[in-house]
Amino acid sequence: MLSYRFIESLNDLEDVSRSFAMSSKIAVDLEADSMFHFREKVCLIQMASETHTVVIDPLKIPDMSCLAPVFADPSIRKIFHGSDYDIRSLNRDYGYDIHNLFDTELASRFLGITETGLGSVLENRFNVHLDKSFQKKDWSQRPLSPEMIEYGARDVIHLLSLADILDSELREKKRDEWVREECELLSRVRCPGTNGEPLFLRVKGAGRLDRLSLAILERLLAFRMTVAEKKDKPLFKVISNSALIDISKLRIKTQDELRRTKILSDRQVDSFGEEIITQIRIACDTPEDQWPAYPRQKKPLIRPEVPKRIDRLKAWRDSVARDLCIDPPILLNKALMTEIAMKNPGSMDELSQLQGLKNWQRREFGEKIVSLLTRNGASRAKSNTGKKE
Repeated sequence: MLSYRFIESLNDLEDVSRSFAMSSKIAVDLEADSMFHFREKVCLIQMASETHTVVIDPLKIPDMSCLAPVFADPSIRKIFHGSDYDIRSLNRDYGYDIHNLFDTELASRFLGITETGLGSVLENRFNVHLDKSFQKKDWSQRPLSPEMIEYGARDVIHLLSLADILDSELREKKRDEWVREECELLSRVRCPGTNGEPLFLRVKGAGRLDRLSLAILERLLAFRMTVAEKKDKPLFKVISNSALIDISKLRIKTQDELRRTKILSDRQVDSFGEEIITQIRIACDTPEDQWPAYPRQKKPLIRPEVPKRIDRLKAWRDSVARDLCIDPPILLNKALMTEIAMKNPGSMDELSQLQGLKNWQRREFGEKIVSLLTRNGASRAKSNTGKKE
């Protein structure tokens, strides 16, 4: 029978915090409400040590700061599975900094495991089947049912054993340092700030719009933001990004015209159509010199030999990945191969200057990369010299 403690008070949280502070490793998971509310928040935190498991209700506890030293303590390993979202959320809501992270999803990928979802990994490793029936529930609703609380506990109880197994396999394959560095970098992720930037910069496809369409889109995005906050709904549940982009491309003048496009449902047109038309009209009446322009980074000049270097790097990388039984982009992704090919480092010192290169990549593959580039470069130079003579 699953044994866990449900924490709803500050006194109880302080008690378990002292206990976790004496642990060498803890497993962590959380549930949030991003699918249901305008401002998402952490709604449940599940934690397990080798001696006990707790499910914490942060919505009932006014001060969560007593857990901060536990997460910050580098002597305690914090085990997550797919931690990117969790780390951002815990820092956003409580200011937690995570030190000594071990991500079992990331570790699985570095071991060449293709199905890295927690359910798949636990089923393959322990023949454990996770019930995901509560996965899409609104975790902000109270009271939580006993079944939901137990669901939360079951998501975390196997992570300690899983981490031990994966860590052992990584050491055996001499990839533990690779994952350690990746986890250190992952522990620093944070929620992006707006910095007063236009809203359209966060919308995929906006860069393909002309300036007037961008002006329309920006006004529609601001309108949607206001509605979503007032109704306390996620943005996509008000109007989708794709719908707003489609509307922005048109110069719709009436609600009837908007309805005929079938971009929005009749209910959306009834609710928002009048204001959408108003925002389109305001954008169209704005002087052209005030229309926004999508910021473009000037693409660096790519010399003819760069694509050839990329092809050589890719062929070498794919060969190494096959030998290691690992997904090729984990070794070198496209952006990094392009950076290497453009800089064409002729020594390890020059290679080390590349911003996108991790230490483990430099240690394991740096000399081979430099040799690959310089050998081909020398061959071409010799060949060109021969032709001139």
